[in-house]
Amino acid sequence: MATGTFLTDVKELRRRARQNMERGAVTESYELDPKKVVDVLNAALATEIVCVLRYKRHFFAAKGLNKDAVAAEFLQHANEEQGHADRIAERITQLGGEPDLNPATLTARSHSEYVEGDDLISMIKENLVAERIAIESYTEIIRFLGNKDVTSRRLIEEILGNEEEHANDMLDLIEKIADGSSNGKGRDR
Repeated sequence: MATGTFLTDVKELRRRARQNMERGAVTESYELDPKKVVDVLNAALATEIVCVLRYKRHFFAAKGLNKDAVAAEFLQHANEEQGHADRIAERITQLGGEPDLNPATLTARSHSEYVEGDDLISMIKENLVAERIAIESYTEIIRFLGNKDVTSRRLIEEILGNEEEHANDMLDLIEKIADGSSNGKGRDR
């Protein structure tokens, strides 16, 4: 590459762009095995879908004095997790894969578990555990992707930030209920 130039051979770049067009966004410069990345992303997709289902179940099953505020939080998180799932599925297709939405194997592929919980506090705790699992697994995925798939890495980084917020929200709810507070104030951040 010549000093001060970005690309030394634009004609070669154009030739390569026309070559293997059926691979879509996956060019010769893609440094990972797309099939392996699709497998990793399908596990993240399963994790998000299980989280959607658990949050939805908790939304409908919530009971007790703090039900309304907690159920609203569960519903918000379910909707956000669905957005994560949609974005991951879209990235899988960009890499030439197919999103695995098979319900028969969903929980086996998910990093998080589907635990119903017996009461409001146990539901919140199960969601906190699931968020912590997502944080750990997504951090590992980010390390795996590194600079070899920047687009997928950025996607998972954005989702990770949201999962960290969810974990804090669940901890706030536990502390609020434990304190008997219903004034909407959580712990200081």
